Amino acid sequence: MSTIRSRSRRRRRGGFTLMEVLLVLVILVILGSFAVFAYSSAQKQSRVNAAKSQIGLFKTPLEMFQLNLSQYPTTSQGLEALRQPPSDLSSQADWQGPYLIEPVPNDPWGTPYQYTYPGTRNTDRYDLWSVGPDKQNGTDDDIGNWIQES
Repeated sequence: MSTIRSRSRRRRRGGFTLMEVLLVLVILVILGSFAVFAYSSAQKQSRVNAAKSQIGLFKTPLEMFQLNLSQYPTTSQGLEALRQPPSDLSSQADWQGPYLIEPVPNDPWGTPYQYTYPGTRNTDRYDLWSVGPDKQNGTDDDIGNWIQES
């Protein structure tokens, strides 16, 4: 009789109870949500870093333009002046470009970079910025070539 009881105990303990399975599923969902949160946070930061890098890459072509023409492109000429000579140049011969070979890229959120010369934040040179993830100009998430205020 004792062998029958031990066999039935072994059979009952052979599988998982519904509560054990549900507990494991809850733990997996919690761990998965942490992973998704960490991934989305890392993705947001990588886009910010990409925008900062792209803005930094415009510095050399803009400086070369300024060296050849003694001024940066005007706001109306924009960044396209780095690819094709603007029609309103006083001396077309001074333009030694193209200073930028590839088309002017959009920021990591798919919106065009903003450019003004003379700048409002950099009064001695140009302002170049991305409107950031909210795609609204003039908000706290704008990323530009100026020193961030604390």
